[in-house]
Amino acid sequence: MKKHLLVVITFLILVSVAQGQGFLKADGKKIVNGKGENVLLRGIGLGGWMLQEPYMFQLSEAAGTQTEIKAKITELVGRKNCDEFYTRFLNNMITEKDIDALKSWGFNSIRLPLHYNLFTLPVENEPVKGQNTWLETGFKLTDNLLSWCRKNKIYLILDLHATPGGQGNDRPIADIDTLKPRLWQSEANQKKTVELWKKLAERYKNEEWIGGYDLINETNYKLEGNELLKKLFSEITAGIRSIDKNHIIFIEGNQFANDYTGLTPPWDKNMAYSFHKYWNPTTVETIQKYLDLREKYNIPIWMGESGENNNEWFKGAVNLFETNNIGWSWWTIKKIGSESSLMTITKPAGYQKVVDYWSGKGPKPSVDEAKATFMELADNVKFEKCKINQDVLIALFKK
Repeated sequence: MKKHLLVVITFLILVSVAQGQGFLKADGKKIVNGKGENVLLRGIGLGGWMLQEPYMFQLSEAAGTQTEIKAKITELVGRKNCDEFYTRFLNNMITEKDIDALKSWGFNSIRLPLHYNLFTLPVENEPVKGQNTWLETGFKLTDNLLSWCRKNKIYLILDLHATPGGQGNDRPIADIDTLKPRLWQSEANQKKTVELWKKLAERYKNEEWIGGYDLINETNYKLEGNELLKKLFSEITAGIRSIDKNHIIFIEGNQFANDYTGLTPPWDKNMAYSFHKYWNPTTVETIQKYLDLREKYNIPIWMGESGENNNEWFKGAVNLFETNNIGWSWWTIKKIGSESSLMTITKPAGYQKVVDYWSGKGPKPSVDEAKATFMELADNVKFEKCKINQDVLIALFKK
C-alpha cells in the first residue's frame, strides 16, 4: 500500500513539474504564476517570422508591405518558387535552437506576432460568404513553437499583429491593402477577428505555457473616443471567455499602444494593459501615465514592445521597467544588417541586385539568380547562420 502511494505521489509530482508553474494571471497590480509568485516577464518579439515588415529585410524602398514583397518575388521567380521560398523561410526563421538559446540568455517569455492569413482566409476569398476556412500552417508553426517553449519553461504570448483588413494606417505593421476595407470599415473583418481568437482559445485553453493573449497590436486609426475599439475588444474578450477562462488578456491602447481613452475601466478580472515605448527618454515621466493607470485601476501593466535604438538606451529602458516591476518584450529577434536586433541575418550575395531591380536602380535578375538569392536568404535566417549581438544581450541583462 505504501509503495503504491509512493508511486502515485511521484507521478503527481512529475505531472506538476511537466505542467509548469500554473497559468499566469492578473493579481492586483502584479502578474503572478499559479503559486502566486510575482513574474517579471523578460521577453523578445519574433518580428519578421510570421509577418515580414519590409524594413527588417532592407526592403523599405522596394516594397511597402509583406503582400507587395510576395508579389514582387512571384513576378521574379513564379508562384511555385515563391511558395517554396516561404515554406523554407517559415521553417528556418525560428527553430528549437533559437528558443534554447533565448532560455540560456535569460529570456522567460516570447511575444509571437501573428499574421491572420496563416490561420484563415481573407474575407473576400472565403468560398462561402460569412464562413471561416481554417489553415493549418499558422497553427502548426505555433504548436511547434509552444512545444519548444514548454520544454524551456518560457511563456508564449500570442499577439495578433496583422488583423483581417488591417487595424491601422501604418501599412507595413499590419500588411494593409488600402484598396480593401479596413478592419474598422468591415463588420465581416471584425467577426473574423473574433472567430480567430475563439479558435486560438479553443486550441490553447489548457496550455499553461501560453502566457496570454495580446488581442490587437498597435491600432493606429482615428476612432472617435475609441468606442469601436472598445466594442471589438469586448467582443473578442467575450468570445475567448466563452471557451477559455485561464489566460490573461492584454489590451493595447490606440495610437501605437499609447491612447487608452474609452478603454477603462477594465472589463475582465484577468486582464492587463500593454503599452509600447520607442525613442523617448528612459525616465519615469515618460511612463507615468501607465503607472497611474495601474494604480487607479489596480491592474497589471506590461511593456509589450520596445527596441530599435542603441544599447545605452536599451539598458536605461530595461532598468526603468524593472525598477517599476513592469515586464518587457524587446523588438526584434532578427534583421538583415542590423546591430540593434538580437541577431543579425547575413545578406545573400545576390540580394542587392534584387533590391536594386525592385527599386528601379538596376537590371532584372534571371529566374535562376533570383531563386538562388531567396533560397540563400531562407537558409541564412537559421540560428546557426546568424550573428549574435552580444552587446545587445549585455544591455538587456547586465545589471
